[in-house]
Amino acid sequence: MDKRLAALLTPVIEDMGYELVRLRLMSGKVATLQIMADRPEGGIEVDDCGDISTAVSALLDVEDPIADEYTLEVGSPGIDRPLTRLKDFDAWEGFEARVETENLIDGQRRFKGTLRGTEDDEILIEIEQGTETPTIGLKFDWLADAKLILTDDLIREVLKSRKDKGQIDEARFDEVKTFMDGEED
Repeated sequence: MDKRLAALLTPVIEDMGYELVRLRLMSGKVATLQIMADRPEGGIEVDDCGDISTAVSALLDVEDPIADEYTLEVGSPGIDRPLTRLKDFDAWEGFEARVETENLIDGQRRFKGTLRGTEDDEILIEIEQGTETPTIGLKFDWLADAKLILTDDLIREVLKSRKDKGQIDEARFDEVKTFMDGEED
């Protein structure tokens, strides 16, 4: 069902200038259709999510692909975003991630390490194994879940990127102070 909904909604979202990051229809007392979208260059805002929600709602009302009652949630992927497309592993190369495979790979399903990009249809991740840090390749199709790990470096990079793109207007803030670990005001 998720794939069918994604195929239906992706053209609408892309025509608006956004990318579908993830779509999940989650069951519960009332089902929830969760859509994560972003700008191709990153930095989606609350108003953008509202615009996507309005457009998607209109299409869902016409097509009516979900038989039961549901709640629609449209949001950003956040800083510690899920990695759902092969290109995400290149875009976030150098940052830490958790990756889970559908099946055991050499007795292991969960991998944590530093992303090293992609090669053909494999994601590359540098993992710690004792005193060594080999880079392994995992086929993208093997992945069940992948997500960036929230670190200071990731936060700094996202904030710097938003500032460089003019998405953070420093004039709106009284004063911004940066503290290094161990420093006090």
